[in-house]
This record gives sequence, C-alpha cells and structure tokens, in this order.
Amino acid sequence: MSLELPKASKEMRDWKWRDYEPFFEHLLNQKITSNNIEVWMKYWSNFSELIGEVGTDVYVSTTVDTTDKQAKKRFNTFLEDISENASTKNQRLKKKLLESGLTPENFDIPLRAIKSEVELFRKENLPLQTKDSKLSKDYDAIIGSQTVEWEGEEITITQLSPVLLETDRKRREKAWRLAAERRLKDREKINEIWQKILEIRIKIAENANFDNYRSWRWEYLKRFDYTPKDCLKFHSAIEKVIMPHVNKLIKKRKELLGLDVLKPWDLSVDPLNREPLTPFENATELEEKCHRIFGAVDEELGNHFNVMREHKLLDLANRKGKAPGGYCTEYYHQRLPFIFMNAVGTHSDVQTMLHEGGHAFHVFESNQLPYASQREVGMEFAEVASMAMELLAAPYISDNYGGFYNSQDANRARIEHLEKTIMFWPYMAVVDAFQHWAYTNPKEAMNPANCDKEWTNLWKRFQTYEDLDSEEFADVIATGWHNKLHIYHVPFYYVEYGMAQLGAIQVWGNALKNQKKAVEQYRNALSMGGNATLPELFEAAGAKFAFDEDMLNYAVDLIEGQIKELS
Repeated sequence: MSLELPKASKEMRDWKWRDYEPFFEHLLNQKITSNNIEVWMKYWSNFSELIGEVGTDVYVSTTVDTTDKQAKKRFNTFLEDISENASTKNQRLKKKLLESGLTPENFDIPLRAIKSEVELFRKENLPLQTKDSKLSKDYDAIIGSQTVEWEGEEITITQLSPVLLETDRKRREKAWRLAAERRLKDREKINEIWQKILEIRIKIAENANFDNYRSWRWEYLKRFDYTPKDCLKFHSAIEKVIMPHVNKLIKKRKELLGLDVLKPWDLSVDPLNREPLTPFENATELEEKCHRIFGAVDEELGNHFNVMREHKLLDLANRKGKAPGGYCTEYYHQRLPFIFMNAVGTHSDVQTMLHEGGHAFHVFESNQLPYASQREVGMEFAEVASMAMELLAAPYISDNYGGFYNSQDANRARIEHLEKTIMFWPYMAVVDAFQHWAYTNPKEAMNPANCDKEWTNLWKRFQTYEDLDSEEFADVIATGWHNKLHIYHVPFYYVEYGMAQLGAIQVWGNALKNQKKAVEQYRNALSMGGNATLPELFEAAGAKFAFDEDMLNYAVDLIEGQIKELS
C-alpha cells in the first residue's frame, strides 16, 4: 500500500471529496489475494476510522452549540460532499471483498453485516438519508432554543427540571405547567419536521423494495437475532408483568405524600417529601467523584476515565444552545470516546454520567480489535455496557468511596434508581409501540393528529394508573412523541434499552454474589466489541439474551428484594 494515509483526522478537517477519492481508488485498484488480504483490510479500516473521526468532529460541534452556523455548515457539507460519496465507494469495496471470497481471521460476524449492507444499499437513498440527518438537526435547534422565564431569569427547560424535585408542590406545579406550555408552542414546527422525516423514510424503504420502513430499518440495524413480532410480545409481557408493580409504586407514592391522587408534577419529588438530593455543584465535581467511583468498581476503568479527563473528552454542563440529551460517541481513529450531557446538579445527572461512562469503557475495552467493523456493537448489547455500569457503580456512590452521598442518601438514591428502572419498561413500550405503528401505517402517521391519537392510546395502555390523574393535560400527553429525540434521530432505537436493562440486571445479580467475577465477565464481554452474536455477547457477560415474562419476573423480583434491603 504505497499511498500513505494521514496520521490524524485533523489533517483532513478541510478536505473536499477530491482529497478523499484517491484513497478509495487506491483500494479499489488493488487485487485482493490471500497474501495481502489483512494488509488491504487494515488500510481500509484505518481510512474508515479517519473519515468516521472527521464525522464525529463535525457532529459534536453541532451539539455543543446549536447556534453555531459555521458548525452546522461543516456538518451539512460533510454529509453532502463526503458521506454520500464515501458510502458509494464503500459499497464497491464491500462488493470487492465479498467477490474475492477472502476474509481475515475471526471476521464472520462483520462479514454477515457487510453482506446485509451490500444487499440493502441503494445510491438514490444517500441524499435522502442526508436530508433525514439535517432534519434531525433542525429538531435539535428547536428543542435547544426552548427557554422559559423563571424567577426573573431566562433558563432552559432542562435547567427548570430540578424544581420538579422540590418539596413545594405549588412550585412543582408551576414549573411543570410552564415547561409544558413552552413545549406546546413548538407543536406545529415539530409536526412539520415529522412529516418531512416520515416522507423521506417512506421513500427510503420504497427505493430498497421493502413493504414498509420498519422492515427496511430492521435490516439496516442488523437485527438478526429477533423480529418485530418478538418486540410486540415484549410489550405484552411488560403490560402483564411490570405494570402491576408500577401500579403498586404509584399507590405507595400517593400514600407517602399524603395525597388523594397524584399529578404529573408529583412523580419526581421524593415520596417522603425530603429535600432533593444535591450530589454536586458543578461539572468538575461531577467528573471528580465519578472518577473515584469508576476506580472503586475496577482500577482499570478508573484509568480509562482519567484518560478522558486528561484529553478533555467530556462536555457535561447544561447551557443555552446545547442540543438536548446526552450521548457517548467515539473518535474512531484515536479510539477514544467523548461524553456529552446536560448536567444541572441532580441525581439523574449522576446516573447519566455512570451510564455514558459504561459506553465509554466499551470503546476502551474493545479498542484492541484490529478492524473497525469488528468494533461496531449492536445497541442491544451496547446498552448493557452502560446500564450495567449504573448498577455496578451503585454500591460506591457514597462518600466512603469518594462519591456523592452519606450512606443514608446513597441508599435513597439507589432505591430511586431501582424504582425508576421498573417504571421505565412501560414507557419504553409506549415509544417502541408508537414507532411500530407509525412505520407500518405511514399514511395515517403522516397526519400529526393521528400520531397524537395513537400516542394517547398507547399512553392509556401503558401509563394509566388508578392513583395518577393526567386527564386535564390531554394536549401535553398527546404530543409526548415530540419530546423523545430518538424518534427523530435514530428511528426504532429505544427497545434496545428495555432488552439491555434485562441483561444489565443479570450482570448486577451476578455482582451481588461475586462482584469481582461479575466485573471480569462484564469487561471480557465489552472487549469482544461487536465480534459476536447478541446471545454470545450476553453469555460472555454472564447473562441470557431474553426479554420474556420469565426474565421480567426475575428482574422485578431481584429489584424489589434489593429495595427492601436498602430501605
């Protein structure tokens, strides 16, 4: 391979397509033989990492500041000029590899993915996928600009959220209503984005000869190990197994708060009406204490996090103009993760940091795999990495280990997290079921009023409890699908959380018996990257890939048992 690759992606920051193309042509012009297959693959992998890292850089720049017009321009240019052309060339390289009949050692799982990608590829879909990505950024800009006037100060809705933890019920109600009213002001804007996105996604499926976008997306996400029907069964299992337990939690909360009925603004406050947990004052403190916690779980994990701190791979504090949510992404060529979140000083922020830390450790643990495609992990297991870390780290959040709380508050925080885990599954079912409906009934879903109706119906199915009164807020409930960024950014990405939570709980269950062994299994599974099937990855972590009634019963029994011990 005589054409030397750049040493770092920063050298490529201002490249145009003409600068990328010679490297693709160099690969295409090489004859693949048994003698050079590994060299050829390594060159392709390294080049892919460099391109991916440029993509990461332009994406991150649009999220840390949604008002940065230059960053948005760079992002759009990358999508249009680089990403589309690179996808076309990569398609030819994938075909070349398959036609050679040769593969590197230990490459069966990536090869399966490559075969699927070749079959799915349609050049005419590339500009459509670019438009889809652009529209998701428009969605971010709308959400990122949502501010309210609170006590004489303009703040983001995210910054308002800690008020919902306060013991003053009138203040909670005021804050909740204010946030809800502000979100509704953008109702038409988000509806317009949805209609444009849905139209694009319908066309993508049609171009690839799929009956609907769900079928196309299933293939795109490489969901080889389960079907849409399995997900619908999962929803029913949640309805049967989990909802009675949630109902008990809701009733208990109502009784402890001394209320006749709960309102939406009563769901986050401490049920014993204690003041909200205040784990940290600023992002630096959040970093420092999480660093100690990760080190307590495992010394090497602590070292990984220290690398992130030293390389400034953390952007944690909320501010006006930041994109919503939190994520962990990767600078692929450096094989280093980057964590983005919107911390405002709540325990939820601690959980997010522990969660994204798990994703980051996945990057570190799998970075020894030689080819980029071996490190591409299905979200069903990627989320085990993050959710298991939340649970593995839980015993170390007290100040005895340099964490955030005294022992009493640490137990309180752990109970809160475990109760939220139970309550999460029905909400997950709403989000996932909504997407199944939308993409198999696209003509109906094109009308936002029908989406409102379907979301409301699903809300009634999975989120209606006798001790919770939300009837007054029909519009707020109906537009709940507006607030779930996954629907706009990563369609069908949400059920993975529900599946992975069951894997994480099994890892945690093992840790309750033998912490050291469970962490060893966890790290070993992470080190495999995506170079194994989902059942194999779960098994390596000491878990079973299952999301049926039996597994849900196991999970909820373990959780409730631990809540009793901590109470």
